[in-house]
Amino acid sequence: MPQITIKIEAFGAVERQLPENLEMICSPNSTVEQVLDQVGQDYPAALNMIERCACAIGEDIISRQTQLHTDTTLVLLSPVAGG
Repeated sequence: MPQITIKIEAFGAVERQLPENLEMICSPNSTVEQVLDQVGQDYPAALNMIERCACAIGEDIISRQTQLHTDTTLVLLSPVAGG
């Protein structure tokens, strides 16, 4: 069965909870949510922050229901406090 590689780039507070150059191997058509569930299982200390992160591919914020069809970089953006 073919696999795709999802590179995880994290910014803000969640960045400190995850290793650099994190990659997940997934089946095609996995959703962002499924990928993040796997990251949370592998790095439980980051789970709480992952649940609050916005997700993006490139400049576009995406939903957790978005399906990933090809190798891609998923960006996690920690919520920003302040104003």
